Amino acid sequence: MKARKNTAPPSIARNKKAYFDYFIEETFEAGLVLEGWEVKSLRAGRAQLKEAYVIVRSGELFLFGAHLSPLPSASTHIHPDPVRSRKLLLHQKQIDHLIGASERGGYTLTPLSLYWKKGRAKLAVGLARGKKKYDKRAAIKERDWNRDKQRLLKSS
Repeated sequence: MKARKNTAPPSIARNKKAYFDYFIEETFEAGLVLEGWEVKSLRAGRAQLKEAYVIVRSGELFLFGAHLSPLPSASTHIHPDPVRSRKLLLHQKQIDHLIGASERGGYTLTPLSLYWKKGRAKLAVGLARGKKKYDKRAAIKERDWNRDKQRLLKSS
């Protein structure tokens, strides 16, 4: 019996800015309600989460601002909206937990990455707390130091 490698799922799109702007406290995996042309554009890798965010509306979670570019070969009778709101699918217990946590001060819901899992599109949603300016400066400083350290080790 072969041992499986523990690899991360292949990512369609990542929100790198979220890790810079927020401390990610918890992550949740959510399904997405998509139309056919959106699935095709995801398979082509035409998704962007840079300006996306998650909001709560009437006890449900929705993804806003995610840009899924329609393929030029999309059907002629469909007029695709690349930035339409998309419903997120989670268990009710998880939704209640996220709503309660996001209503507390300083917490927000942010999309982290979009990926495939068993043929279905999934979205990693993070429960995040905003960073202050000095936290961001410290992150930049640490990242630069790690890069310089790697250069020094490589040149030695």
